[in-house]
Formats: sequence, C-alpha cells, structure tokens
Amino acid sequence: MYHLKRLGLDGFIWLLFASILAAWLAPGVGSGEVLAGIAHWGVAVIFFFYGLRLNWQQIHQGLANYKLHIVVQLATFVLFPALVFPFAWSMQGSETYHWIGIGMFFLAALPSTVSSSVVMVNIARGNVPAAIFDASISSLLGVFLTPLWMQVFIHSAQGGKALPHVIFSLILQVIVPILAGILLHAKWGWISVQYDRRLRQMDQGIILLIVYTSFCHSFQEEMFAPLAWTTLLNLTGVLFGLFWVVFYLLKWICLLLRFSREDTITTIFCGSKKSLVHATVMAQVLLTDSSLAGILLLPIMIYHAMQLILVSIVAQKAGNEVGD
Repeated sequence: MYHLKRLGLDGFIWLLFASILAAWLAPGVGSGEVLAGIAHWGVAVIFFFYGLRLNWQQIHQGLANYKLHIVVQLATFVLFPALVFPFAWSMQGSETYHWIGIGMFFLAALPSTVSSSVVMVNIARGNVPAAIFDASISSLLGVFLTPLWMQVFIHSAQGGKALPHVIFSLILQVIVPILAGILLHAKWGWISVQYDRRLRQMDQGIILLIVYTSFCHSFQEEMFAPLAWTTLLNLTGVLFGLFWVVFYLLKWICLLLRFSREDTITTIFCGSKKSLVHATVMAQVLLTDSSLAGILLLPIMIYHAMQLILVSIVAQKAGNEVGD
C-alpha cells in the first residue's frame, strides 16, 4: 500500500471505483431522494471549508506572476477544449457514443483541481503560492466558463438546463459557501488547520456519495448498456494521450517564455489537471435528466485517477532531483 500511495493510488481512488461497483450491484438503493439531497447540500459544505482554508497572504504572494497565471488559465479553459472538441464533435452522430463525447468535452471544460495541485507542486518543490492562486481563481472562473462551454453541446432542447439557472445554482452551491468561508477565516480558520485530515475525509465522503447516486441513476436507466469494454479501453487510451499532449505543450510553452523551474512545475501541474469536485457538482446542475450524470462523469473519473498517478510519479521524481 505504501508503494501504491506513492503512485497516487490511495484509498480514495479505490473507494471511487468501489462506489461505481456498488451502484451497479444495487442501483435502486442510491436512487432515493434522501441520499440525493444529502449529496446536493454536501457540496456547499465542501466549498465552505475550502474558503475557510484559504490563506490570503499566500494568494497575495502569487499575484505578481501574471504570465504564469495567464498560461495556466488559458490551458485550463482554452487549450483543453480546443484539443477535445474534434473528438467530441465527431461522436455526435452516434447514438451509442453521443454522451461519451459530451463527457469528454465536459472534462475539457472543467476548472483545475485545488488541493491535489497544491500538494503535488509542493512535493515537486515548485511555486506553491502561485499554485494556490491559480487553483483558487480556476475554481471561481469555472462557475461561469464551464457552463458557457457546455452550451456547445448541451442546451434546453438536449436535456440541459437553461444557462442562467445553471450559473445561479452554481453561485449558490460554490461561490456563496466559498465567500462565507473566507469571511469566517479570521475567526474559524484554525478549524481547517487543526482538523484538516478529517475535513478532507469528509470532502471525499461527499464526493463518493455524489458519484454513487449519479451512477445509481445511470445504471437504473441502463445508460451504460450500449458500451462495450473496448469502448472504455479506447476512452482510457485517448485520455492518457490527452494528458501527455497537454503536459508537453505546457512544458514547451514554459521553455519558450523562459519560466523558472519552480514556475514551470506549477504551470504544468495546475494546467494539466481537472477537478472531480467541480465535475460532480456541475453534472447535477447542468442536466435535467439525472440518469445522464453517471455517463457524463465517466471520462473525468478515469482522467482523475490517471492524473493523480501520473502527476504523483512526476512530482516524486522532480522533488528527488532537487533533493539530490
């Protein structure tokens, strides 16, 4: 288990796929309104404690490095969608792969991760204040930019909710709790430090519940019935290639702009990662049919596991090189 954790395969990854297995075995259990309600409001709790954790002194330290921030945000919200769009568009004519293509584009339109990006940058000895700033800004921008991008494929005529409704819901579930946490940081910020491990476990538990209920609805409506194992293998291969294309493009851009080693690490790690937390929230908010949420989340779940493994390996190697 020690070596598996070093590769990014911690207990959360195993539980993530175990929740899908549980949903497949008994889809009726997680389709009730009680669990869905807990999962819905649990999201606000996650983002409240995220706001409570924010250290504005560290964020202020990262403000000056504007070139790094521009590259990271463009990679997150422009480069990813541009690379994935041809794949997603080509699948729109297929009844079987239609929602897989939309799920791939959904992955591309998501903001970057917060906690894991900062942790990996720290392990690799990169620019941590810049990573905190970029991950935080990405989370807030994603509330507006991700739904806008998703209008390309999902609108009210195709099982999607109206854009104003989506953005208003995300503001209530994401931005309001974050702002509340920020306002209470001076008074209650110590809680996020003293109970950091417990709070992260709670975050993961809520994410697992959302994933479980989403896949319960999808399995109950047999949304995955047309998909073969070869489709999942091909999807994994495409996502594996996508990660490395973005990784090396960002590395080349950093060389072109003459970034320092620390800024290069932060740019690559923050710019190549996508947030499962935001995905679980937005999948529920974007769609009128909850049974579609599981298939929409499938690409990001595969990518999430993959990015943790690959970035963990790269981060450990980079950190050891500096240590040597």
